[in-house]
Amino acid sequence: MTTTKGLEGVVAAESSISSIIDDQLTYVGIPIDDLAENVIFEEVVYLLWHLKLPNKSELEELRKELVEHMKVPEGLINHFKSYDLKAVHPMAALRTAISYMALGDPDADQVDAEANKKKAIRIQGNMGAIVTAFARLRKGEEPVQPKPEYTFAENFIYMLNGREPKDIEIEAIDKALVLHADHELNASTFTARVCVATLSDMYSGITAAIGALKGPLHGGANEAVMKMLSEIGEVDNALPYIKEKLANKEKIMGMGHRVYRNGDPRAKYLKEMSKQLTGLIGEEKWYEMSVKIEDYIKEEKGLPANVDFYSASVYHSLGIDHDLFTPIFAVSRTSGWLAHILEQYENNRLIRPRADYVGPKHAKFTPLENRE
Repeated sequence: MTTTKGLEGVVAAESSISSIIDDQLTYVGIPIDDLAENVIFEEVVYLLWHLKLPNKSELEELRKELVEHMKVPEGLINHFKSYDLKAVHPMAALRTAISYMALGDPDADQVDAEANKKKAIRIQGNMGAIVTAFARLRKGEEPVQPKPEYTFAENFIYMLNGREPKDIEIEAIDKALVLHADHELNASTFTARVCVATLSDMYSGITAAIGALKGPLHGGANEAVMKMLSEIGEVDNALPYIKEKLANKEKIMGMGHRVYRNGDPRAKYLKEMSKQLTGLIGEEKWYEMSVKIEDYIKEEKGLPANVDFYSASVYHSLGIDHDLFTPIFAVSRTSGWLAHILEQYENNRLIRPRADYVGPKHAKFTPLENRE
């Protein structure tokens, strides 16, 4: 056996969902550039689940079904009100809420194709309801129910803020949802597939994936980026701050990506959106210091920004609480997790790797009374 730290370069599954082809992210073979510029999130959800883009009637049916399951149930509100809402991180609340929602799903333990389709739609809609309800309740505000005529992105903003969404907000959230929807066999997706490969249920797979996404080396990177920008404070402080971090051998979050040779192809869209949004709110400094940091790290370390780096200033400019950045990532990535879970069920084999044991060999057992 050959040990590969972090499983880097190891091919663990065959998949038809997404891949990196010629250093370009693709969903079912379609370049992310085409999708980011031309579709809404619901089209991507359909594409990942059905391996083809929807026609108009299929898209409208899915949109209606997702909105139906974005309704915030009374039980979830009471569940959240039992928390110390100001002390709980939203990712921890999201992880627990998905397990809670499973308790009320009559199809939770059914494994046939029809039940799995129902659960996928229910879970995807639930994610929007959970994040927005939690965000409002901890501010002392009541959750807002979705509007049946709205898209997923429109409803998410409406349910989060309790007001009509602006066009620029809809564009920003929809683009972010499309860009984050899937990304090959990343850490959280692999976690989901490992979980359901035991033939565990879909809710368990999503709960496991949320736990993996919570880490700062994965989905938590965008929150860490905004923390860094807040600490820097002003554009003139950016380079001294970064130079000190590098001198101390500290990691700069949001820079570089393990699987891209020429930079993350998704980053340019959120970089442009960051420029627009920070300008609109009169806080261009967040964009300007981000560009300074990216240029310096690229020159010094050869590492361009990844999708997390500019998503931080985008979400901040939309007035979103910093600790909600990763839950929004999870709302989007759930579409990919569900696609991979469904694919795993279709051609399942238990995922059970080996470890290269490096501990003592042939150790002698010592009875309790003789141990020092």
